[in-house]
Amino acid sequence: MSAFPPSADARAGRGGPRDDLAALRPTKPILATDVDLGQALRQARESLDLGQEDIAQATHVRAQFIDALERLDLAALPAGPFAAGYARAYARALGLDPDSVVARLRHEAPSEEARLREPLGGEFRSRARFRGLIATARGVVAALAAWTFAVRVKAPGARVQAADAPAPVVAQPAAGPTVLGAPLPAPPEASTPPPYETPGLAEATAAKGPDAGAAAAARIAEEAAQAHPPEPVAPGAPFVAHGAVYGVSHGGAGVVLQAIRPMSLVVRGAGGTVYFARQLRAGDAWRAPDLAGLTIDVDVPAAVEVYAGGRASGLLTAPQTPLAALVAPKPAFAATAQ
Repeated sequence: MSAFPPSADARAGRGGPRDDLAALRPTKPILATDVDLGQALRQARESLDLGQEDIAQATHVRAQFIDALERLDLAALPAGPFAAGYARAYARALGLDPDSVVARLRHEAPSEEARLREPLGGEFRSRARFRGLIATARGVVAALAAWTFAVRVKAPGARVQAADAPAPVVAQPAAGPTVLGAPLPAPPEASTPPPYETPGLAEATAAKGPDAGAAAAARIAEEAAQAHPPEPVAPGAPFVAHGAVYGVSHGGAGVVLQAIRPMSLVVRGAGGTVYFARQLRAGDAWRAPDLAGLTIDVDVPAAVEVYAGGRASGLLTAPQTPLAALVAPKPAFAATAQ
């Protein structure tokens, strides 16, 4: 067995099998006709002093397939079309005519188109399959019919007894007027529950009289009216406390909110957190701290009198107002000439 330099195709970069093995020998092989094709190929290879490994290297076909082709054992090859391709590559490597070698192979070892073996293939059995499905369906229907018949036959005596039993006698009401009994009481869920009574209310009403609540409400309204006038003060009027003053004790941002009627006040910080919240009565006030980002939130803007810098500046105009918008501007001082 000997090694050979790469062919012209390999040197050119085409990467195909080396077809010029025979061209490197001084003699040209002759394909014998007195033996089968496999022996003729083996004799031609040996006349060039080549081994099976040389042919396998040149054709990129396994040496075991080269040996099977020389023995003309097509059953050892993967499939019929591969045998023709291997024979063509073998002939090209020896310098023989590939077409004549393939034609001789098909003549000496014809391959019949056999049915594929399981599980790779099988005959088309659509009609047989449908026939099997129909037979299965018929069997299921027959089984259901037999089961129904067996169930009905199990208790024949009961059916006979029911058929032979006399019809029940229904008592007919006697002729005459119908007498109705007493009405039944209403169910518990349909009855009206007793009204709820506040604990201690009856005792307090009995001790002070039924007009005690109305008198207390009138007194509260009168006190609220006297605590602060219902109308806002004139702009520029000084702040006068008429009730409790919440917030900072003095100083702060210089803003005071005073309720002229009962209202709710909520002061929120920059992040939406509640800084102050209270229900103010008429006359109560809240003095704002010197903090940035506060927002005034009220339910009735017209019920809040605003004092900036100790003087009345009017009523609130919106439910939500930034505190910075209520602070009185600082007075501007004229610059002295140098």
